[in-house]
Amino acid sequence: MDVIRAFIAVEMPTAVKQELARAVNELDEQIPQGSVRWVKPELMHLTLVFLGDTAVSKLPSVTAALDEAAQTAAPFTLHLSEMGCFPNRQRPRVIWVGLDGHTQPLLALKRAVDEALVPLGWAAEKRPFQAHLTLGRVKDARQLRNVNWGTKVKELAVPVTAVHLMESQLQRGGPLYTVRHSSTLAG
Repeated sequence: MDVIRAFIAVEMPTAVKQELARAVNELDEQIPQGSVRWVKPELMHLTLVFLGDTAVSKLPSVTAALDEAAQTAAPFTLHLSEMGCFPNRQRPRVIWVGLDGHTQPLLALKRAVDEALVPLGWAAEKRPFQAHLTLGRVKDARQLRNVNWGTKVKELAVPVTAVHLMESQLQRGGPLYTVRHSSTLAG
C-alpha cells in the first residue's frame, strides 16, 4: 500500500518567515552550538492536524473533507505573538512563537477540520489546541539554563485564507514539504 506522511497546515507569508529567522538567529547566539535543532524558516507553518502515515488511496477523501471544512470558514488574520517553550522555559523541549489575534475563527476552523476527518478514521485531538510556530527542538535542555527568553518578535500579520494538505518526506538534510492540495476559506 502506498502511503505518504501528511499533515494539514496554514502557510506563513515570507515576511513572517524572515522575522522568525531573525528571532532564531538572536536566540542561536546565546545557545551552545548543537543544543537546539532549528527549523528552517522556509519550512515554518502552523500545523492544524498531523495525519501521519496516510494511504494514498485516502487522499481524495481527505481533500474532500478539507474542502468541506474550508467552506465553513471566512478568511481571518492572526499575528505573531510572544515566544514560549513546551512544556515550559525551565525544561524546554520545543521553542515556539505564538499566534494571536482572531483566534476564535482559527479554533472554529481547527474544529471543522477535526470533525471532517473523524469519519475517515482520524480521532479529534484531545489536548487543547495552542496556535504556535515551532522554531526549534531542544536536544539538551541543560545547555539552555542561561538563555534570555526576552527575544521579541514583530507582531506581523498572518492572513489565513487557505489550508493545505502537506506531504512530508523525511530526508537526511531535513524534511521536504510538498503541498498536495489547497482549500480556500470561503465561509
